[in-house]
Amino acid sequence: MISEIVNSVPFLITLTIATYILGVWVRTRSKIAMLNPMLIAVPIIITFLLISGIEPRHYIESNRLITFLLGPCVVALGLTLYDHRMMILKNAVSILSAVVVGSVVGVVSVVLMCRWLSMDELFELSMSAKSVTLPIALDVAEPFGGNAAITAVSVSICGLFGGVCGPQILKWLGIKNPVAVGVAMGSSSHGIGTARALEEGAVQGAVSGLCMGLMGVATAIVAPILMRMM
Repeated sequence: MISEIVNSVPFLITLTIATYILGVWVRTRSKIAMLNPMLIAVPIIITFLLISGIEPRHYIESNRLITFLLGPCVVALGLTLYDHRMMILKNAVSILSAVVVGSVVGVVSVVLMCRWLSMDELFELSMSAKSVTLPIALDVAEPFGGNAAITAVSVSICGLFGGVCGPQILKWLGIKNPVAVGVAMGSSSHGIGTARALEEGAVQGAVSGLCMGLMGVATAIVAPILMRMM
């Protein structure tokens, strides 16, 4: 009976939502901005899956409703983009330039780091698109022989690091312009970074959402060219 309840779709969806809410509550109570809710929710869910013996694939399948809702959430960013369209158009050249440079640096830095650490070429191929959202990263890495699991982990770590540390690093560097903050967050840490940027402000969130999409397009074009050249 208990096993059936634990393995049920409603229970697993509730677990996902509850752990995230717990993460938000802990960060609010502790007042530690760098304590991203994902840092609390993910370890709890992983621990639960290990103890209960639930297969990760079953957990993912059970949370398809939440995954589906990500689509409307991304589309909803369009409203914020519309509200700040004049500011975005005014900074269009700067935004596009930053995204292109960011995509090049993102790919080249991974390749150079892997070679410096004498890592297998598989890691180069798998991690080259770490700065874009997962579906695009997989489409970029897999045709070159990248490993889907390594790609998924690198994308997740990149997003978490940017979402947790990004705003603080930008403050340390003295970068306070909302457009610059949005470009940095969206170009480097995709969805998680964009969610964090929205907490910083509407302009940051709008620009970050735009750059997340542009970064995906730019990396899909730039990565294959750079990988062949290097």
